[in-house]
Amino acid sequence: MVNTFKYYGRQLLLVCSLLVLELPAAAQHQGHAGKPALATGAAIAPDGAVWVVAVEQGQLFLQRQDSQSGAWSERQLLPNNDEQVATNGDNAPKIAFGPGDKVVVTYTRPLARPYTGEIRMLRSVDSGKSFTAPFTVHADRQIITHRFESVMFDARGDLYTFWVDKRDAERAWQASQGDQTSYEGAAIYYNVSQDGGASFGPDQKLADFSCECCRIALAAEPDAGVAAIWRHVFAGSVRDHAFARVTANKASTVTRASKDHWVLKACPHHGPGLAAAGNGGYHAVWFGDKAGRQRVRYGLLDHDGNPKGKVRELPDVHAEHADVARSGKQVVIVWRSYDGQSSRISAWVSQDNGKHFKLSTLFTSPFDNDHPRLISRAGTIAVVWRTEKDFHVHRFAQ
Repeated sequence: MVNTFKYYGRQLLLVCSLLVLELPAAAQHQGHAGKPALATGAAIAPDGAVWVVAVEQGQLFLQRQDSQSGAWSERQLLPNNDEQVATNGDNAPKIAFGPGDKVVVTYTRPLARPYTGEIRMLRSVDSGKSFTAPFTVHADRQIITHRFESVMFDARGDLYTFWVDKRDAERAWQASQGDQTSYEGAAIYYNVSQDGGASFGPDQKLADFSCECCRIALAAEPDAGVAAIWRHVFAGSVRDHAFARVTANKASTVTRASKDHWVLKACPHHGPGLAAAGNGGYHAVWFGDKAGRQRVRYGLLDHDGNPKGKVRELPDVHAEHADVARSGKQVVIVWRSYDGQSSRISAWVSQDNGKHFKLSTLFTSPFDNDHPRLISRAGTIAVVWRTEKDFHVHRFAQ
């Protein structure tokens, strides 16, 4: 999260291929080298206000920016009982708005063993005025990896929670007497709540052999369910991306969504982005190494998640942690880059469904900062960026 890591991040991926690019459980909620943890979640409320959820001095809080004046509210501390909140790499608290007055906040709580955790949720039924105490979302209670959650309400109001899970890896390792090659990576699990988080269906496995520490990107389907894309471990330690569609009743076949053929025996901590396209397919962005070119790329997927058309590199060789959103014919891609002195948030905006893009710089800062968070609702697309000094918000004109 700090500038040194951002600048050397890609070189470190290769140097550390035999290491684990994570922090012990006791340090998973802290910033690098004593710096504050800046990992932030964001969403647009039904009234158009931007809400952020983040951690400051160990306290989980909400803050709102008015859609008209741009003024920020006072911080609202959340009743998470001072639990640790994992804020390393792609891990960050999340917020999602459901039907009626429902709001949920999620985070990963580190557990006693290194690289373990559980997905915690706070629930509101009065538009965020009050929240329940935190509770664990998944049924499995082993002290293993349940981390890097993503959460979304679908068009019907069903609540989907996805996470990276190692119950199957643990089982395989035990059966093989500790042979770490018996199960590479982790798995993607999910569950569905049809009452806004009051109760949950069973834990369900979507795929074996996912990457261990990259975020899962979600996109709501037009009628019901969500689509998911994640970094996967294909045969031969190839860390490209996989895709599936999920409803409350079933999941589609997992398909391969990127074909960079990046062989890597470590996790890049660099997840993808996904947005539904107007034609029934999807817009996707991801980071990968293809024939020695480590770049963030943009491409289209068909209805089943298969790549289609030309894959394009973003116009910034230092681009990292990109995300994508769509509203009507507008497609917005944002990313962060670092030039050795300052971080920059850039945007690539298309007004014709991704055929042509215009590049612009939105923000720059010399201070430590988080990844950009691209959010959308009801025709509005905005990006939220947190530095150690402030929150920055840019709303894209249609």
